[in-house]
Amino acid sequence: MNALLDVCGLQARYDRSQVLHGVDFSVRQGEVITLLGRNGMGKSTSLKCVMGMVRAHAGEIRLDGEIISGRPSHVVARCGVGLVPEGRQIFPTLTVQENLLATAANRHHTENPYDLDRVYAFFPRLKERRGNMGNQLSGGEQQMLAIGRALMTNPRLLILDEATEGLAPLVRADIWRVLGELSRSGMSMIVVDKNLGPLLELAQKHYVIEKGRVVWSGSSEALRQDCAIVERHLGI
Repeated sequence: MNALLDVCGLQARYDRSQVLHGVDFSVRQGEVITLLGRNGMGKSTSLKCVMGMVRAHAGEIRLDGEIISGRPSHVVARCGVGLVPEGRQIFPTLTVQENLLATAANRHHTENPYDLDRVYAFFPRLKERRGNMGNQLSGGEQQMLAIGRALMTNPRLLILDEATEGLAPLVRADIWRVLGELSRSGMSMIVVDKNLGPLLELAQKHYVIEKGRVVWSGSSEALRQDCAIVERHLGI
């Protein structure tokens, strides 16, 4: 099966400091993958390159066969990539419902698209708070809103960068539940998170990044069995 997203030989730097040294990974249609590794190893930079937020100075990024390397973020989003960014970055002075509607679209004519009703069904708390401003929400509610806002763009590929970081256990469980439902519905996803247990249940393939290079890749079962990789590169 051809890849929905194919990242090949990705290199990137901040000023004179090179961060990525030829990163390769791919996502097939309906597949969930993870980028794993300690902080500062290049996971978020890889995602930012895909989204056009950081310029790749070498390598190629293709979405459904079309080169998207070097395109600005808003163009990448219109191509069908939805981002749930680290730090949520919701609009603080818009209501919950206005946040959800601000970027809502169905550019690829998805059947049964994500709309307010579907997002509120995933996160009933958002429906209860739909008239509240973004800055009136708890951290967990803001994270639900960030996920809902990305879904409202009806992406072909959903990227989540540390979507459960700093959240209460019950909120984290709710978000993992929603991600599981999205996966079962066929949503393609890239997930960066520190909670290895839920990731092993959710994803089909994992890429471990160390100092800007992919040093291991494989299935959940292979990662469960490779304790040395977990100890050496993930610090768990």
